[in-house]
Amino acid sequence: MKPSLCFFPQYVAQQIQTPLFILNAAYDSWQIKNVLAPSVADPRDCWHDCKLDIKNCSPSQLKIMQGFRLWFLRALTGLGTSSSRALFINSCYVHCQTETQATWLTNGSNLLNNATIAKAVGDWYFDRIPFQKIDCPYPCDKTCYNPVSDPQEQPSV
Repeated sequence: MKPSLCFFPQYVAQQIQTPLFILNAAYDSWQIKNVLAPSVADPRDCWHDCKLDIKNCSPSQLKIMQGFRLWFLRALTGLGTSSSRALFINSCYVHCQTETQATWLTNGSNLLNNATIAKAVGDWYFDRIPFQKIDCPYPCDKTCYNPVSDPQEQPSV
């Protein structure tokens, strides 16, 4: 492949031979804030409220975010369906779902197919159940732990 494509996970992941568990939100809040609608591309601050909380997004902003989700899911299709690869792609508006108990393991954690992230990873890792699940589009998932963002917590790139 062309060396410039090595920066993009959908091309690099195809070359990975070891087992791989992909955990990501289809509406990754960091990506929305810094890739889809960065402040430099939004001088009138039209996306400000939407980026803080997905519930504040207008219908047209949600439509753009749905397109962003579809683009992400298309990138995943090139990875195939090997049992050594797992997917946990939920419809939460969050970033880094493994760093706190609230999103990883406890009652009230994000669920996909009635499984917490910890359960899905454990079942896959110990070869109990292959896990390749992709959530329905926002706002279908009612299990999301979506803390309202503080713009100071995640500075722009």
